[in-house]
Amino acid sequence: MDIAQARRRENIAEYILYLWQLEDLLRALQFSPEAIHSQLVAPRQEIDEARKSVFLMWYLDIANLLRQEGKEEKGHLEHTLHLIRDLHDLHLQLLRLPAGEHYRQAWARLEPELPHLRAVMGNPGMSDTELCFRALYAVMLYRIKGQGECPAIADTIDLVSPVIGELAAMYGKVERGELDLFKDR
Repeated sequence: MDIAQARRRENIAEYILYLWQLEDLLRALQFSPEAIHSQLVAPRQEIDEARKSVFLMWYLDIANLLRQEGKEEKGHLEHTLHLIRDLHDLHLQLLRLPAGEHYRQAWARLEPELPHLRAVMGNPGMSDTELCFRALYAVMLYRIKGQGECPAIADTIDLVSPVIGELAAMYGKVERGELDLFKDR
């Protein structure tokens, strides 16, 4: 909960990837309150018992949302998908507005690789932004499992990361009122 809140404030992309990882972790724990408590809450020595209850309830709320949305086995919460749609809307604005000049340069390097990435990742109907997030998450899972790089997208991920990093930074600036999209940066 505290990690998610901090990531949400600091970097929307890290927040989304963190929640996706948490979704998979809750699935692995079979949404069991006992397993969630013993694996995710009890080991947290830095928080007192009262806060541990708050953390457990937060994890259980996410588990319940996954169930309510019919995503017990796979898929991502509508909350994160909505954020990705917001990021995609920003992406589309940055492609045409003055504030997106630097972003367009990073995007231009990635764009020719999107057909390959889409072929590897599947689901041709998803937005380019969601495709990039799914690629980042695939790489993250490979690393967590100790399998090194995801061979099918190892070359492309070096182009995806700067684009999503820049998009997340711009999103944060817009959200905090630090950036006017209609003016030069």
